Amino acid sequence: MGRESNMKPDYEILAYITMNAERVLSGKAQSLLAKDEEEQKTLAQDIAKALKADTVKLKCGDYMVIRV
Repeated sequence: MGRESNMKPDYEILAYITMNAERVLSGKAQSLLAKDEEEQKTLAQDIAKALKADTVKLKCGDYMVIRV
């Protein structure tokens, strides 16, 4: 079954890593701008390891660090 609209999501976005400056937004999650794909991947992995979280690579190529 789907999640009810009044239920809080069971995950937290901790960081958003992108190479596109237009997708760097403010909010609770830390937004980081990487210079290349290798730096982007390394940042996501290092942050996830430090925060005991998981990484998700989006179809657009950006990474999110999330805690479930």
